[in-house]
Amino acid sequence: MSSRYWVRLFINTLLIGGVTAGIVGLIVAWEDFQSQSLMGLFASFLWLMGIGFIFSVISQMCFFAYLTVHRLGLSIFKSSFLWNAVQLVLVIIVLADLAYLRFVFFAGENENLSSFIGYPILLLAVGLAVGAAKVKQTNQHAFIPALFFMVVVTVIEWFPVLRVNEQEWMYYMLIPLLVCNAYQLLILPKYHEMSALAAKERKKRKSIEKAKTVQS
Repeated sequence: MSSRYWVRLFINTLLIGGVTAGIVGLIVAWEDFQSQSLMGLFASFLWLMGIGFIFSVISQMCFFAYLTVHRLGLSIFKSSFLWNAVQLVLVIIVLADLAYLRFVFFAGENENLSSFIGYPILLLAVGLAVGAAKVKQTNQHAFIPALFFMVVVTVIEWFPVLRVNEQEWMYYMLIPLLVCNAYQLLILPKYHEMSALAAKERKKRKSIEKAKTVQS
């Protein structure tokens, strides 16, 4: 993919992450913002959007890191079936740990393990939906990598807030990360296609110009 489309992907993902974080931030902390004037709300939205840009950059860094890890995994295991099996096992472990470890470290006196399965269920549901969309877009072999990225990589990106366990920040960071991760995963083939078409057009123009130069 050409640098032009890498830059376009970066900017679009940055804006999506920023706007999503701004909207989610106002919703989850509306009690803190509802007394502000219209200009105050706009300023708060811009501040929340700026933090969302950071979330977006984290998402993009981990996305490109996963693309490298995915290729490395395929080369190590020499089989997409084995590599997908490893990724599926890691998905199960991460979802189980997300519930159990949060229960161990943050459970109150009257809370049980069932109180901590909401986030794993949310991540699994989003991962399954994005994986199904990826299969329709490409092929069935893309399902497990998409699920792995949406679950395991998102949890890695989300870890700084997981350690704090502040509920407002949990949603404020998680939703922009999920949106950015899903967008990159689903839009990348389109940018590849657009880049390939642009390369063909450039090659065609060069051939025409070369033919005109020879004729002259």
